[in-house]
Amino acid sequence: MKKPNMSFITICVSKKKKKKKSFITTNWPLIGMLPGLLMVLHRIYDFTVELLENSNLTFQFKGPLLSGMDMLVTVDPANIHYMLSSNFLNYNKGPEFKEIFDVFKDVIFNVDAELWYNSRKAAEGILRHQGFARLSVSATRSKLKNGLVPVFDHFAKEGMVLNFQDVFRRFTFDTSMVLITGSDPTSLSIDMPENELQRWMGLGIEKKMLEADDIFYCVCAKYISAKREEVRLQGINHQSPSGEAGRDTIASALTWFFWILSENPNGTAKIRQEINKNMPKSKTGQEKSSLDPNELNKMVYLYGALYESMRLYPPAPFEHAMKAVWGEDASEFKPERWVSNTGSLRREPSFKFLAFNAGPRSCLGKQLAMNMMKTAIVEILQNYVIHAIKVQKIEPLPGLMLLMKHVLSVTITKRDSALLHSIVN
Repeated sequence: MKKPNMSFITICVSKKKKKKKSFITTNWPLIGMLPGLLMVLHRIYDFTVELLENSNLTFQFKGPLLSGMDMLVTVDPANIHYMLSSNFLNYNKGPEFKEIFDVFKDVIFNVDAELWYNSRKAAEGILRHQGFARLSVSATRSKLKNGLVPVFDHFAKEGMVLNFQDVFRRFTFDTSMVLITGSDPTSLSIDMPENELQRWMGLGIEKKMLEADDIFYCVCAKYISAKREEVRLQGINHQSPSGEAGRDTIASALTWFFWILSENPNGTAKIRQEINKNMPKSKTGQEKSSLDPNELNKMVYLYGALYESMRLYPPAPFEHAMKAVWGEDASEFKPERWVSNTGSLRREPSFKFLAFNAGPRSCLGKQLAMNMMKTAIVEILQNYVIHAIKVQKIEPLPGLMLLMKHVLSVTITKRDSALLHSIVN
């Protein structure tokens, strides 16, 4: 008998608990539970929260006969720890998983056994190299100075509405391409040019997956080819890290973070207080640079707010926000849950907070990603006031990455202008 697929479902913020609808989970002859799934597809994340909270955190989904869609869905930390850590070798991705995500070829999260081990060791050697860490800081600094800041200044001056999700996707795309190829496509600029990749982004992740595959490889091939020719002419033996893991997850995390802050002004104020304490202005009125990792690591509340945002809106579909796991306030934004009584960062086990995966497959780029996000956040909050447009529909787009289904429209005010306005009025 064929084993059911073992999978995790992304769980978003838990809203008001609704009464369990037995029709939705009815296992019909031949067609299984597929009709019910189709009925709730438009709100799959919220429904899954409700379902699992009524199913002791584990639920067996039955697909149509012979379809291979049977799944055991679990968000129980004990089960996650068993599968991803203590009994890791018995739970491979398998050929079916690789077939579904064929567009990603043999990237590290899509392979098993020796190929996975070799890929991880190679990636580990690159990501943990001090030179790559310095390159990441340099690329982030350059993109902030020459990309994000000019865009923010322009939109603030003109009083124009800005799509934050688009900005962060361009920011992380450009930075990733610099790390991969050494070349900056400058998709984040004042005129916000639309290139082939941006046009694909607007079509949805799964909708045009095959077309996206061809486009992405064409874009990367162009920059890699140019970089190789540059290196050849310089006579340097250089090997660039491959892959673009983390690009969309970072953009997703930043987008949801700033939307949550727009709904929680007290949280924004506390982060700014922490910035002022650790990066006070000099005698000339200039803030200290937001790019020193040592200074960033002192900002415990910022760390907690970012973790809390990813707990509620996980960038990749492997997370949960259940009352049985996080308590009765599971759906609330509370950065304090990550701060200990002594003021230090409170660590949670990875099988409970799965934003960076767990066990042997835990994310190698976690620290680099956190530093990039914290750097961008500090730069923005130091210098700008973000106003989310009130009349807009905010909901997640079901997919491989937890992106917003619609745009996140904001207006921007420079902090010195906002302060002057508050004093005058």
